[in-house]
Amino acid sequence: MPPFLTRLIALSHKEVIHVIRDRQVVYLALGMPLTMVLLFGFAVTFDVQDVNLGVVDHDSSPASRRFLAAMAASDTFTIRRRLDSAAEAEQLFRRGEIKGALIIPPGFERQLARGGRARIQLLMDGADGTTTRIALGYARGVSQQQLIELIRQQGGGASVALPLEPRVRTWFNPRMRSALFVVPGLVALILAMLSVLLSALTVAREWERGSMEQLFTTPVGRSSVVLGKLLPYVGLGLVQTLLVLTAGAWLFDVPLEGSFWLLMGATVLFLVCVLGQGLLISTITRSQQVATQAGAISSMLPSLLLSGFLFPVENMPTFLQWVSAVVPARYFISCLRGIMLQGRGAAQLWPDLLGLAVLGVAVIGICTAKFRRSLD
Repeated sequence: MPPFLTRLIALSHKEVIHVIRDRQVVYLALGMPLTMVLLFGFAVTFDVQDVNLGVVDHDSSPASRRFLAAMAASDTFTIRRRLDSAAEAEQLFRRGEIKGALIIPPGFERQLARGGRARIQLLMDGADGTTTRIALGYARGVSQQQLIELIRQQGGGASVALPLEPRVRTWFNPRMRSALFVVPGLVALILAMLSVLLSALTVAREWERGSMEQLFTTPVGRSSVVLGKLLPYVGLGLVQTLLVLTAGAWLFDVPLEGSFWLLMGATVLFLVCVLGQGLLISTITRSQQVATQAGAISSMLPSLLLSGFLFPVENMPTFLQWVSAVVPARYFISCLRGIMLQGRGAAQLWPDLLGLAVLGVAVIGICTAKFRRSLD
């Protein structure tokens, strides 16, 4: 066996023993992913349900009652109060008893019978902008469909039929469940946070405990030290990935439409990037406390805000789009969603895989260059 490989295996074995003996690291590496899956999977949701509505029905006709029944039949809206005027709705808004007010004007049924433009008004509480935007989208879809049906029932016939009636089918996530959107991105977020933190503590711990001087007395080179500390955490990261994927499939029915081995290959590339980032931080700081703080800030915020996990990268300012190009989670989340939800292959995902490979080689190269066999 070549000497380089022998030293690499010995260093990796030594690091594995350190990880196994440190119970806090084991709990953090294996317990935290499951905890975050439960918290994010159940708490972070973009599904809007049971939006409390107040209703002002100035028409009180069979058509208006059928329309309100159709709105209440959806999972999005719940009619809580019957109101006499829009002014009364404002007071309920201020007390937080309703989130929206639906106002049907007089002559609603008559306008439908004539084939004219029937108007309704929906007032929403804009304090919660996300819920408001999603609820407005649902309301437009439900109201448009119900108005078309009511016009036809009133005898409008073909004269009022729309020239184009869209029939929307959502692929890859037909029920628009937030879990299918969140869990794949959560894999990248968990790996980025925990891998950077765990690897950031390795070299810093060696400096603080004085064991780095012992390594300097051996013929082990810089690349052997870097790779020897990297490989055990790559294996640990793969175990974390399998835990999150299993929990996501079991608890939230998250599918895996594409190749499992392609997903593991993309995961290895991503782990090299984030573990190299943590090693670079620990090499520069030489302090566990500083390394922990720097690792948390440099991994969590970019992976959460600049990766496309919550906000599309295309909607960001140009400057932030350029900054996100050096965030590994941006490419990994694209791979995760493409493989798990869309069944994409390497032919479609090669730009993201190439981005991960380039960032991985760059960060390992910088980390090796920064690691010096000196006590200065």
